[in-house]
Amino acid sequence: MNAYTLLPFIVLIAAMFLMTRSAKKKQQQAANMRNEMQPGSGVRTIGGMYATVKEVNEDTVLLDAGPGVELLFAKNAIGAVLTDDEYNRIVHGVEHDLKSDAGIVPDDASSLTETDETDGSAAAAAADGKLDLGKKDAAERGEDAIQAAEDKADAAEAKAEDESKKTDGDSDAK
Repeated sequence: MNAYTLLPFIVLIAAMFLMTRSAKKKQQQAANMRNEMQPGSGVRTIGGMYATVKEVNEDTVLLDAGPGVELLFAKNAIGAVLTDDEYNRIVHGVEHDLKSDAGIVPDDASSLTETDETDGSAAAAAADGKLDLGKKDAAERGEDAIQAAEDKADAAEAKAEDESKKTDGDSDAK
């Protein structure tokens, strides 16, 4: 036999070996992760449910999914063991980052602008501790309402003129 005829078979066998080796490595890492689970750690199941480990047994895991909700899962059903910070960020929405305060963006724009002048409504909102960014002043709302009413009236007049020009026998086709 020629070496060139054996080359495709050798390449195929090498590819199969590499694929099975990487799959075994991933399975081993997942098994180690599941065996290192401790009570109190946050986990994500393969179904996408987040819970806290309450008890670890040989083949099963007892999970606490909420107040009074305990679920028994097979160890193989645990998709990932999460760090405390990651679990709190995902489940409770708690962002725990002590690295730097410089990158934190404020929730409102009031701290970004520094002006000494405040009008009465802004001063009253600041005194209450509430800031209404989504609503317009009463004067602006009134002007917008007047403009909208005028536009609506103009449209109604134009429509009435078009209808008055037509009679029962008229049509648009020529």
